[in-house]
Amino acid sequence: MMIDTYLMFLPELLRGAWITIKVLLLSAVFAFLFAFAAGLGRVSRFWIIRFLMGALVELFRGTSLLVQMFFFYFALPAFGMELSPFAAGVLALSLNYGAYASEIVRGAILSVPGGQTEAGIALNMSRWQRMRLVILPQAFRLMLPGFGNNAIELLKGTSLVSLVTLADLTFQGRILKDNYTGDQVEIFTLLLLLYFVLALPLIFGARWLEKRAAKGVAAR
Repeated sequence: MMIDTYLMFLPELLRGAWITIKVLLLSAVFAFLFAFAAGLGRVSRFWIIRFLMGALVELFRGTSLLVQMFFFYFALPAFGMELSPFAAGVLALSLNYGAYASEIVRGAILSVPGGQTEAGIALNMSRWQRMRLVILPQAFRLMLPGFGNNAIELLKGTSLVSLVTLADLTFQGRILKDNYTGDQVEIFTLLLLLYFVLALPLIFGARWLEKRAAKGVAAR
């Protein structure tokens, strides 16, 4: 009987899980791009770029993700910019988690020994060449553990998009909970299991990338 109950709820939750996956993938791409742009901007030699990027990062790190999501969805229409629940959710997640990840990028770049930069200068490399060919390849290996954790946190953060009416996994669970008040244990058990299943590829993928990077370093 309990298995039949789980199977009854599973199709609705899987529909929500597909929305969660789409939000996660798109947010991860934009967060990654923002993280690199902001991280590189914060180590720029131009103070105005460092200042602007620093202010942007601290704005999104220092305010609530939920409030940011509400602002993009409920407040932006007052300025003539109306976003769908999907767009508002992806935008807030991308900027918030991208801001945190930008500190991973900045920290990794600053962790590369100064001798590497000096070697690039001795080889008559430009600043961009030193960054692209010498510093970033070494810094990227240092970023991987932080990026893996950030991706898992991003997955968990996607549950907040349900509060701007996007029918994700959590939203579908809440609808089922309201319609089947006597089966809340089964509903939330399935929710936990589905989020865990979604997290597994991120966990193993991050470990695989770290091992590959470590082997590459050992081979050199």
